[in-house]
Amino acid sequence: MTGQELKSFLDEKYLLYNQLRFIETDPISVPRLFSRKEDIEIAGFLAATIAWGQRPTIIRNANKLMDWMEHRPFDFITQSNVEHFDRFGDFVHRTFNGIDCRYFLHALREIYREEDGLEALFVEGFQHGGSIMSGIIHFREKFLSYAPEIRTQKHVANPLKGSSAKRINMFLRWMVRDNRTGVDFGLWKDIPASALMMPLDVHSGNVARKLGLLKRKQNDWKAVDELTSRLRDFDSEDPVKYDFALFGLGVFEKF
Repeated sequence: MTGQELKSFLDEKYLLYNQLRFIETDPISVPRLFSRKEDIEIAGFLAATIAWGQRPTIIRNANKLMDWMEHRPFDFITQSNVEHFDRFGDFVHRTFNGIDCRYFLHALREIYREEDGLEALFVEGFQHGGSIMSGIIHFREKFLSYAPEIRTQKHVANPLKGSSAKRINMFLRWMVRDNRTGVDFGLWKDIPASALMMPLDVHSGNVARKLGLLKRKQNDWKAVDELTSRLRDFDSEDPVKYDFALFGLGVFEKF
């Protein structure tokens, strides 16, 4: 395919898969249960955190967390004490267990009580360093500053060590991209969609390589940078819209 043909192909697939009908089977269905900004952020962050493995299991376990927070995630996080988090000690999603879950709730409580929330942390890091990587790094440093166990730290991606940060980039896509189609939320206005980085996973990486968009073999931060740079050639203002195309091709069409 020529460059223009490839762009047309990806634009077509983006329009096909960036649709409300796909929300029900996607982890974004969990924050879509809420209308309050803070509830959406917290539900979205927790759903994104456990977004690996089978999607029905991800959604079921994320909804379990919402049930245990009485479907009031912001109120529960900010008004609860440590004892209220004990019920989450039995939570398990793959390698993310009760120890990790309780720490995440504790860190979120401190961030919303003392740091003006998740948006403020990501925006501060983004504005300081001028990139999504700097936003993620700043967020990670603060989020892990409340003495977590070593095992919990691996659940917050570190692009400085090469992580693709797929789940955080997906969460940022949800929060930042315009909500004109009713899929992403467009809640955060101080980070432009043009700065977002691709939520790279096995599916999107394999499709990107087949299409000649990605040469790097590892799904790491260098691959994220390479792929996002290529996609900016097609849409400099909204490169990660093609996440819908690549993921849809990989999951629904087995491209």
